[in-house]
Amino acid sequence: MSEVEVRVSKKNTLYIPKSIAEALSIREGARLKMRVEGNKLVAEVIPDPFWLALKGSKFSSTTFEEFEEESEKMQEEIFGGEDTS
Repeated sequence: MSEVEVRVSKKNTLYIPKSIAEALSIREGARLKMRVEGNKLVAEVIPDPFWLALKGSKFSSTTFEEFEEESEKMQEEIFGGEDTS
């Protein structure tokens, strides 16, 4: 991607050019982490956990039975031997 020059507004607002926003999948409401490195401003996209869950690449899978078993273990840890019914 080529470099793009932007101007800072009166209220120190930066507008992200459309080509960069599209390349990084930045949409309204997206969150960015910003930091200074020397004399550079670095902006890093913070992935949206809901988007990742729905559309991100999957790296594992689980069955309903495995999920239920893990849920029961966690409930036992939290509630001990209490009768939760």
